[in-house]
Amino acid sequence: MCLAIPMKVEKIMGDFAIVSIGKNKRKVNISFIGKLKKGDYVIVHAGFAIEKLSKTDADETLKIIEQLK
Repeated sequence: MCLAIPMKVEKIMGDFAIVSIGKNKRKVNISFIGKLKKGDYVIVHAGFAIEKLSKTDADETLKIIEQLK
């Protein structure tokens, strides 16, 4: 089973971005996704942003993940 996590784009550097969830930040490859800007939300799996999603969808998904703890 794979788990992909919604993360917020903090900074874009070519084909890479710094993304965050809470206090955790990661550098991920964003070459699979078209136009992104700071503040967008992406689904991250294995070091790659694989899909862009709305803030509403990101918040809903993160809420579900939090309930599973």
